[in-house]
Amino acid sequence: MSVNASIPVPPVPLERVTVSPFDLDQATSYREWRRHKLGEPEQPVKNRLVEINDPRVLTEAEREAMRRLCRTNNMVVYRSRLGALADKAIPARLGEQFGLTRLDHNPFADEDAITSLEVVAEKGGRGYIPYTNRRLLWHTDGYYNPPERRIRAFILHCVTPAARGGENALIDPEMAYLLLRDDNPGHIEALMAPDAMTIPANTESGSETRAAQTGPVFSVDPESGSLHMRYTARTRSIVWKDDERTRRAVRALEALLAGDGPHVVRHRLGAGEGLLCNNVLHNREAFEDAPGQTRLLYRARYYDRIAGTSLRDVQAPPSPHPSPAGRGGE
Repeated sequence: MSVNASIPVPPVPLERVTVSPFDLDQATSYREWRRHKLGEPEQPVKNRLVEINDPRVLTEAEREAMRRLCRTNNMVVYRSRLGALADKAIPARLGEQFGLTRLDHNPFADEDAITSLEVVAEKGGRGYIPYTNRRLLWHTDGYYNPPERRIRAFILHCVTPAARGGENALIDPEMAYLLLRDDNPGHIEALMAPDAMTIPANTESGSETRAAQTGPVFSVDPESGSLHMRYTARTRSIVWKDDERTRRAVRALEALLAGDGPHVVRHRLGAGEGLLCNNVLHNREAFEDAPGQTRLLYRARYYDRIAGTSLRDVQAPPSPHPSPAGRGGE
C-alpha cells in the first residue's frame, strides 16, 4: 500500500503560531502546534511509504507526496523500481530535489561525501559500529558534530539488504518532544539546557581526532525555527549533566525509546528502497550477510533541512476547541 501521489499538497503557513512552540513559556503556541501535530493520526509504515519510479528524477506528484509526509512526520520511506542498482547518484540527485545540497564530509565518508555502509573489518575494529553487523542503538546522526556542522537531514538508500536482520526503528523527534513535554515539562527544560550532555573527545593512537562537544538534546534550529535533536544511547559516548533533574529526564527519554507505541515506525529497507528524513531518531537491529548477499546502503548527511518542511511550512487550520492554558499544553 502506498501514499496517493496524485494529491497536491501546497504548503500552508502555521499562521497562528507567531512565537516558538518549543519555548516552555509560550503555552498558547505550544497548544496550537501540538493540536496540529496530533491531527495526523499515527499510521503504520505501509501508509508512510511512497511508491516512485526513479529517485533521481521524481515526478511532481511523487515529490509532493514525499514532501507531505516529511512535513507531517519528518520522514518518508520510498520504494523505487531501481532494485539493486549501485549508483551513488541516487541519493545525491534525490537530495537535490528537496533542497539538500550541503553534504557533511565526515572522516569515513567517500570522496563524494556519500558513505557506503557495509561491513568493513578495519573500521569496525576501531569501534565504528555502523561498519559492523552489530546492532546500532538509538541515536540521531552527527550527535558529536559541532553546531556549525549540525546534521539536519539524511538519506539512506538500500542497494542490497542483509540476508537476515537489519530492520530500522524510527521516531520523529517532534513526537519524542511532545510526549516528554506532556509527561513533564521539566524533562524538556532539563534536556534543553546548554550543558545537558557532553560527547567526549575522540582519541586514536594518542591523538585527538574530534574535540569534546557539549550542548542540549533539544534545541531550536536558528535557520528554520524547527526543533533539532541530538542524542545517542551509547553510554560510552556520552556524559550527562550530573543533577537529578537531568537524570529523571534521561530516564523518561529512555523509557519512551524502549516502548513500542504508535510513534515508533519499523521497516527493513529492501533493494531500491530508502529513507528521506529530517534527522529522525533511529536504530538498527543486528544482521547477517550471506555469500552473494551482503548489505550495502548509501548514506548522505546534510546541513540542510528538507525544503518545505520548516515550522512555517506546516499546515494548521484554526483550532475550534482551544485547550486550557498550561506549560504542558494539557
